[in-house]
Parts: sequence; structure tokens; C-alpha cells
Amino acid sequence: MTEAPTASGEPREDLDAFRTRAKEWVTANLQPLNGADPALGHATDDADHVIRVKAIQRKIWDAGFAGLCYPAEYGGQGLPAAYQDAFIEVSYGYELPRLFNTPTFTIILPTILDFGTEEQKKRFIPAALKGEELWVQFLSEPTGGSDLAGALTRAERDGDEFVLNGSKIWSTYAWKSDYALCVARTDWDVPKHRGLSVLIVKVHQPGITITQIKHVDGTEEFCQEFFDDVRIPARDVLGQVNDGWNVASRLLLHEREAVSGSSPYAMAPRTAARENDQVGAAALAQVSGGADDPRVRQLIGEARVLTRVHTALVGRIATSIRTGRLPATAGSIPRLSNGVMRVRLATIAIDIAGDRAVAWHDGDPVGELGVAYLGRQGVCIGGGTLEITRNIISERVLGMPREHAEDLDRPFREVRTNTPTQRNRS
Repeated sequence: MTEAPTASGEPREDLDAFRTRAKEWVTANLQPLNGADPALGHATDDADHVIRVKAIQRKIWDAGFAGLCYPAEYGGQGLPAAYQDAFIEVSYGYELPRLFNTPTFTIILPTILDFGTEEQKKRFIPAALKGEELWVQFLSEPTGGSDLAGALTRAERDGDEFVLNGSKIWSTYAWKSDYALCVARTDWDVPKHRGLSVLIVKVHQPGITITQIKHVDGTEEFCQEFFDDVRIPARDVLGQVNDGWNVASRLLLHEREAVSGSSPYAMAPRTAARENDQVGAAALAQVSGGADDPRVRQLIGEARVLTRVHTALVGRIATSIRTGRLPATAGSIPRLSNGVMRVRLATIAIDIAGDRAVAWHDGDPVGELGVAYLGRQGVCIGGGTLEITRNIISERVLGMPREHAEDLDRPFREVRTNTPTQRNRS
């Protein structure tokens, strides 16, 4: 087991000793990927995948390597981020339960840490770290785009419960998940940012219908959910009733850290650089037989520069936030960098691979790049669009004037939407 920090907060085991012990355990207990998809490991993208990742996470928990940066009182190890980095380093190339990485470990649990009651923290954080419960975010709505504060999904108080009605969409792997954080409107007579609450929702319960959405690349990662009189105990509000925008804002902050690769709670590589290196412009060039082509070599150089600059940016912004030189919203800067970089890397990979990434034989690794290219814009949308990210940087980091909004100070009931029937129910 990992030794707990001392009373002074210093780990009892130094970093080098931890790295050595972690490497020995990983080598003896986790399966090498051997070319398998890091996101799926050796399992297919189905229910068996969930069983497998939960079993691996339980194994990591039993060995004392789960939740390295989470507080010990909630099931973690209370260690500095450098210990998580060391574990990631020695486990790279081995099958990890990445399904837990985002949003469970990097977004949901940190938000529960920030706003949860003691009962909620002790109930939900250890269960996830043990691999027993996966989480999903119920945020976006079919009519809302990136305007999370414009939520039309409603939660009405009925005694000791809230009754949830409406719909959410673009929820990642909702059908595989056990619990969700759901943003819902609980007051229609105040401006839109002041009438929201965040609810802890059990995903598989009466009244919730989940529909999987097929992507252009053939996968079915995203889902849409429909809520019909779903009853939720009032004790399962995260934070205060009608203060949900404050909770959601922090959740989005953790999401940007997760997307940019700067979250200290990540099980997978905390920077995109190593993962993008895996896309492997150089390796790809070898497979494609173009390593001696000057144009290919130029593209390889560009890919390496992009990833290394992004890695340095993540480190610098994270340090600046920790030391107070930049506000927490500066986490949007590496999130923007990550989106722009990933699109360019996908294009570089296609440029190098050429025809083989358009039509390929089964088992040809170059073919996966064609599929990745189809979904390259996803990283510019998930976790908030790059346009929203640019607004945050300009207004909350650089201090530029706020964008004009007609609905900012108006009671939400009076705000025009394209779903008047639902709005007029109360």
C-alpha cells in the first residue's frame, strides 16, 4: 500500500522509491497494450468494457495506487501531483481504466470535493476510486448549444424530492454510467444564471430513457437522455439550491483542466503531448515508407514542436495558477491550445499517411488515422467550444469588456426560447 502523508503533509515515501515500487507493480499486474487502443484496452466498446475497466480500477485501488491526489479521508492517498505523474509515466503502454479518467476522476469528483457535503464526499468519492461507480455529465441540451446557463430542463420541488423533466444531449457514455451531475432549472423568475441547481442523478432509474447517437466515424460515444417525472431526493443537490451556476462554473473549470491535460487527478497522461506523439508522425512515416521525404520530415518537425510547446504551456499555466499569478480561468489557455493543436496534428497525420488513411485493410494501423480525422473537430467542441474559450480568455483573463447579452438581467421566464410549451408549464 502507498504510505500516507505525514502529519506535516509530506509523503512518507520519496518520489524515486514510489516510482520504483509503482513500476514493479504495474509490470507484474497490468497488461501491456501491445498496440491496442489505449481508450479501450483489450476489450471491445460494449458492456464488457465497463466490467473490465471496473475490475482494473479495483485492482489499482487494492494496491494503493488509486486516487493518488485525492484526500486520504475520502479514499485517496493525499499525495502531490508529482506522484500521479510518476504513476502515469511507469504505466504508459499498459492497459488503464481510462473510462474513469474523464469525467469521473478529473471533473465530477473534484467538483464533489469542492461543493459536496461530508455525506456526499464519503458516499461517492471512495466508491468511484474503488471502481464501483462511473459518472457522466448531464449538461448540454438539444436547444441550448454552448449556453449552459440557458438550461430548460426543469426540477420542481415536491416535498423531500425534486421532479426532473426535460432532455440532455452529447453526454459521453451515459449508457455505461451509474451516476450523473445534472444542471436543471429550479427557479424561472430570476435571471438565468441565478435559477439553476446541480442534482446528483442515478442514471438507470424509472423515468430516464437513454438513446445512443451514432457518429460519423461509426462509434456511439454520445447519448441523449429524456427525463419524464424522474424523482430525486432533495439531499442529492450538490451545493445550494439555485446556486447551480456557481457549481457548474467550477465543474467547467475542472473540465477545461481535464481537456487541456493539466488536471492533477488524471490517470492518463496529463499532457496531450505524449498521446499525440503516439499518433506518431515519425512512426507513421516509417510505416508509410516516407521517412526520407523532406516534406514528411518537415511535418514531423511541426508535430513535435506543437506538442512540446503545448506541454510547456500546460506546465507554465498550471504553475501560474497555483502561485496566484494568473486566475483559475487561465486554464482556458491550454484548453484552446489543445483544441487547435489536435486538429492540426490530425491533419498532419493524414498528409503523411496519404491514400492509406482513406482506404485501408483490416489491421492496418494507418487506417485508424482516417477515422480520427473524421472526428478531429470534436476536441474543439467537447468541454466548451473554442469560441466560448476565447470569450473566457478575453473577458476573465485579459479583462476585456464583456460581450453584450439581452437575457443577462431578465427573469428567465421572459427570455425568448424556441420551446415555449415547456417554459409555460409553471
